[in-house]
Amino acid sequence: MSVETPSRTSALPLPPGPKLPAGVQTVLFGNFRHVLMPLLRRRYGDLIRLNLYPERHVVQLANPDHIRAVFSGPADVFHAGEGNVILKPLMGPHSVLLTDEDVHLRARKLLMPAFHGAALRGYRDMITELAEAEVATWTPGRVFRSHERMQALTLEIILRVVFGVAEGPRLDELRELLTRIVDIGVLELFGWHNAKLRRVGPWRRYSLAQDRVDELLYAEIADRRKAGDLDGRGDVLSRLLTVPAEDDRLSDAELRDQLITLLLAGHETTATALAWSFHELARDPARQRRAIEAADAGDEKYLEAVAKEAMRQHPVISEVARRLTRDIEIGGYRIPAGHTVMPSIALVQGDPAHHDDPAAFRPERFLGGGPASGTWFPFGGGVRRCLGAGFSLLEATIVLRAVLTRFALEPDRARGEHARPRHITMVPGRGARIAVVPRR
Repeated sequence: MSVETPSRTSALPLPPGPKLPAGVQTVLFGNFRHVLMPLLRRRYGDLIRLNLYPERHVVQLANPDHIRAVFSGPADVFHAGEGNVILKPLMGPHSVLLTDEDVHLRARKLLMPAFHGAALRGYRDMITELAEAEVATWTPGRVFRSHERMQALTLEIILRVVFGVAEGPRLDELRELLTRIVDIGVLELFGWHNAKLRRVGPWRRYSLAQDRVDELLYAEIADRRKAGDLDGRGDVLSRLLTVPAEDDRLSDAELRDQLITLLLAGHETTATALAWSFHELARDPARQRRAIEAADAGDEKYLEAVAKEAMRQHPVISEVARRLTRDIEIGGYRIPAGHTVMPSIALVQGDPAHHDDPAAFRPERFLGGGPASGTWFPFGGGVRRCLGAGFSLLEATIVLRAVLTRFALEPDRARGEHARPRHITMVPGRGARIAVVPRR
């Protein structure tokens, strides 16, 4: 791959893609990309150019070599923050997901200590306590939507990580509002980029909910600034408020954007991966037995492999995005500045060239050496790899153990399951319905 297009490649063609109007492509991609993109890849190959609202030319990439080149490319050429512009109305301009280069590195440096090393080890008891309390409320024999329960649990966990507590009227209201916001649909998400639409219908309701979330977050920030014991607290908000002045402390607006990013992005991936894990284990008695044995023995490697395989087979995020600041050449095609390249997680992780029998649920893929480098990347890659990847896998492992040491899983045989889009994620369309029975 060449970053700056030399004169000899300036005449190279653009990648191929469908010629449908942008509005049609946007609706198809937003609602049916899990079906659409494999079809387009068979027709056009590893690079597929799309035209999406609002004013975005995007190129999906399905070749791991091309994707590695993007992840290792110069940060001043591949802007992930600009690539995530669809999230800006919700996350805010200062979000670690929306910034680039030095601004991004500053935010990442401030957030990283809360999700690595000793901090991760310190969360283990808290996650275990909350997971066991959640599982104790489950009614044996009753079919329920495991995705809903995992969303509630992982939201409680991230609230505790971000604020240090999860009780009180303010956080009770915040919990309810975040649950409502995270359920936004694809069309509502695109509508947030239109100021007129934000004044009517579902967009107005979501806008009002977001305004109230902001009020609650700013009130929490103001109260926390007055606390006299910040140095003794380990939650993310307290850590950010005790940054030394010489390290350029965050403003209230910057704090708000980082907090909402952590609260929304910090629980959705794990909740969905766990729901798919339960769905698959309930339908595979042999692997469920092995997972139960691992839970009883404290074998976290196999339980982590279960979560990783769920993320491979059912990617929560279908692709990651990088907006180009200069022309590049990939695979014999020219991709102009201003285009967004999208390494496709779904296409690579579902490709039989990289994963044998990709439709099968096989946690064993992740034991030993695991899949080839660059063929599993649910947390993105390069300098923009998700800060919370280690936290997510730790959380998933602990929750799986809490469930499987107490219950065996049974499928909802009355109904199947499929993936459906929700905002930028893919979730179990029927909630990953299961039943549990007490273990003997």
